[in-house]
This record gives sequence, C-alpha cells and structure tokens, in this order.
Amino acid sequence: MQPSPSARSLAELLDDAGIDYEQPAPTTFVVELPGTKKLKTTVSLTVGAHALTINAFVARRPDENAASVHAWLLEQNRRMYGVAFAIDHLGDIYLTGKVPLTSVNAGELDRLLGSVLTYSDGSFNTLLELGFASAIQREWDWRVSRGESTENLAAFEHMIKQPPDLAPATEHAD
Repeated sequence: MQPSPSARSLAELLDDAGIDYEQPAPTTFVVELPGTKKLKTTVSLTVGAHALTINAFVARRPDENAASVHAWLLEQNRRMYGVAFAIDHLGDIYLTGKVPLTSVNAGELDRLLGSVLTYSDGSFNTLLELGFASAIQREWDWRVSRGESTENLAAFEHMIKQPPDLAPATEHAD
C-alpha cells in the first residue's frame, strides 16, 4: 500500500525540520522528543482521511491518589493547545489530540510537537509527586540504606521523610 499524499507531506515536513522518525505503517510516524525531567517522550502521528491524530505516552497508572492526579490533569487540559491529557483503559496517562490535515504545515507541526514536549516534560515531576510518592520514598530509603546515589531523585528531596536518627540536628538557643 502506498502512503497517501498527506502521509508523504508529513514525511517531508518531518524531514525538512530535521526530526528523526520511524514509519511503522504507511500512515503512522513515530518520533522521540528529548526532555529534561522526562528523558524522552515518544509521539505517534497518524494521518487519517481528514485529520492528524497525535498520541504520546506520559506516565503509567498512578499507584496512589488517582483522583487527585485525574483532577490535576483536567485542570491542565483547559489551558492546553492541540492536545489534552487522557487515560486509557488501564489508567495510563497520555497526551492525545486530533487536528485537521488542512492545518498541518511546518509551523503547526512545530507548535504541536512543542506542546507535547512542554506538557509531557513539564508535568512529569508533578505527576510522580501526586501519584507515586510512596514509591519515591521507598526508592530513596533503599538507595540510602545501600549507600547509593540519590542524585537523580534530587527533584523529590522536598517530599522525602527522613528517619529521626538521620534528621539533621538543630541547635537550640537557651
């Protein structure tokens, strides 16, 4: 099956922008966007008859506080461009959107992929704090008990509960 003219156009836009991609199907393109908090976000772009569908995995189903996570996601959705947070049947968190093919040009593709990266990377630590606090605490405790580095958990240090014997000593003025 030959790719549609719209799929060829999307491939040209990605090539012209210097964006590496895989094309697992004639109308599906997969790109990886590098982040700072979330190391990478994988985005699927699917060309349909009339629209471009965007899907990106953000985080797995929260271990705890799912209602708070979902409320936070809904609050974010009202300020977002091109994509919105959604959950799948397992509760995993995605960014998803659909835009008319007639609106997809170099500038719009850049804005859509920029939105995905901004929302995925910018929300990642908050989602971990809200939905995985206990797991972060367990990982911190495990690393400390083994003398391992906690450097890549530094963003969550503010939420770590230190055992009383490890808490920093405080001076009291008499």
